[in-house]
Amino acid sequence: QVQLVESGGGLVQAGGSLRLSCAASGLTFSRYHMGWFRQAPGKEREFVAAISRSSSTKYADSVKGRFAISRDNAKGTVYLQMNTLKPEDTAVYYCAADSGYGLESRTSPYDYWGLGTQVTVSS
Repeated sequence: QVQLVESGGGLVQAGGSLRLSCAASGLTFSRYHMGWFRQAPGKEREFVAAISRSSSTKYADSVKGRFAISRDNAKGTVYLQMNTLKPEDTAVYYCAADSGYGLESRTSPYDYWGLGTQVTVSS
């Protein structure tokens, strides 16, 4: 049974930092591309960042230069380092696993999803 479990969310002031983690189990992690998405209340789920099996990366324009995605295949974990946080970054953050082509910004190619972790940025 595949599980993706996010952690590291919380409440932070604008300008602060958080590091999200997503631990994967039940799959061969190194064979999957990984992504982070977020969903704010009343809005659609949106792409944040993705990392391929070979650790190539892709970012949404809104987070480029502030967020960094990385992976540790030995630990089966993908990370999202979030710096210079803004109130508009407030959302539930989800990680997802993709067995296809990788670096996808659409939700449909992803095979598995976590349950999410809440990030709240106060002004």
